[in-house]
Amino acid sequence: MKTSVIVITYNWPRALDLVLRALARQSELPDEIIITDDGSREETRALLQHTAGDFPTRLVHVWQPDDGARMSRARNRGIAAARGDYVIFIDGDMLAQRDFIADHRAFAQRGCFVQGSRVLTGESCSQRMLRQQRLDVGFFSSGIDRRRHTLRLPALARAYARPHTREGGIKSCNWGFWREDLIALNGFNEAMTGWGREDNELALRAFHLGLQRRDLRFSGLAVHLWHPTRKNVVDNPNDAVLAATRASGVVRCSSGLDQHLAEFSAPPPDLRATAG
Repeated sequence: MKTSVIVITYNWPRALDLVLRALARQSELPDEIIITDDGSREETRALLQHTAGDFPTRLVHVWQPDDGARMSRARNRGIAAARGDYVIFIDGDMLAQRDFIADHRAFAQRGCFVQGSRVLTGESCSQRMLRQQRLDVGFFSSGIDRRRHTLRLPALARAYARPHTREGGIKSCNWGFWREDLIALNGFNEAMTGWGREDNELALRAFHLGLQRRDLRFSGLAVHLWHPTRKNVVDNPNDAVLAATRASGVVRCSSGLDQHLAEFSAPPPDLRATAG
């Protein structure tokens, strides 16, 4: 099983640097890492070129112009560029702990997608990690929330992994999908722009397709760096799209992944080949 990691980023190269450092030290490396970029400035490109020089696995940068928050489109371009059988999504502010990829690979199961969890850092903890270039927190670290997610307990993780179709707690910052299932769903719905709900909508269509969800708890650990939240958006227009998907039972969105497959019919270049 070949594995692609898709990291979405936007104008936070300091955080992305830690994300890449965390992925480079994995106990099992992915086959490739695709940075899908929603319009970052030149600093991000420069960071990637510098990092690529001694990076231990294939590294790809997929960029689109900055035209507002287009996370669905950015992630779809990452999926189109991916060559792995299995796709792991993380955000550009998520620090994967050492066995993150190994745990996701172990939990991959046909007919299911995997929903991971995260440790939340507070503002001061996050700033300290960025300043000190720290990649890890522990159960007793100060300034964190959901500290139970610092615990890697594989036996207990298996007890949580029973497939189900509950909608609560969906978040694409730590997700695992078979790429062929994403193609069947036509990926993320690009009618959804701005903040939020695009991951809930994709999960709902996955359930309509017949997929089930497995929760990755006490395994697949990751640390989320603090940033101001936008989750309390009032009158979010994406809510209407989500409601329509729920009511219709639709599986494939009309504006999605298929728009980008031709562009990436040939694999995009590995940044290591041009690193200076």
